[in-house]
Amino acid sequence: MTSDHSTVRLASIGSGSRGNGTLVSFADTCLLIDCGFSLKETQRRLARCGVDPAEITAILVTHEHSDHASGVVTLSHKFNIPVYLSYGSLRSIPELDSALANPFNSDETFSIDGVIVDAVAVPHDAREPTQFVLRSGSQQIGVITDIGHITPHVMDRFRGCTGLFMESNHDTNMLMRGDYPVRLKRRIGGSLGHLSNEQASEFLDAMAHDGLNHVVIGHISKENNCDTLLAETFERFRPRVGLLQFATQDLGTGWVVVD
Repeated sequence: MTSDHSTVRLASIGSGSRGNGTLVSFADTCLLIDCGFSLKETQRRLARCGVDPAEITAILVTHEHSDHASGVVTLSHKFNIPVYLSYGSLRSIPELDSALANPFNSDETFSIDGVIVDAVAVPHDAREPTQFVLRSGSQQIGVITDIGHITPHVMDRFRGCTGLFMESNHDTNMLMRGDYPVRLKRRIGGSLGHLSNEQASEFLDAMAHDGLNHVVIGHISKENNCDTLLAETFERFRPRVGLLQFATQDLGTGWVVVD
């Protein structure tokens, strides 16, 4: 996988409660945000995007939940890939080789192969959860999933993105009327859970600007959301954000150039 040094690309290898992984490529720097699949499945999904695991510059971990982190250790150890994660996440993944671990504090800014990474603290029921804004030149890619509500701090840190991968997990009515146990409903819909369609719409409304060229909606619940409701929520944004698409659990998305 090679690309022109001015090219920034974004792809999902799968997004949902059964596993997540997002690729962001800045020229020859390829970053994988989260890996919630087995090694075999990760390799299969990466191959679909034309990526050899040996080409991955680093893995960034948002938090320790299994759908985001279950495949990190195996992939990192097999291909000697450095892993960047918060100190809280590292304490929850003690089997990670210390030689490959690069822990940071939430809200810290650091560099990976010339790409500036802003780790952004978010409200979620994990040990020290973060999401990321990746910057190189005039391009700024935001990745934000697994967040119970949008804080002013998050709004401030994600402004100005040229590409955005964001969650719209559930429809509140579907969640509350569904078959999930009451405790799980409260967790998902609570302030440390996941964004509803309405919350996601409000966030995108605030983030949309003339330079936002590509938006991917992901981490969509199969049980508590549907295509019709997603279309009702997000179709109105198409004239405002360039390309808008939805990442699925099984197929994710293909590569899209963000310019």
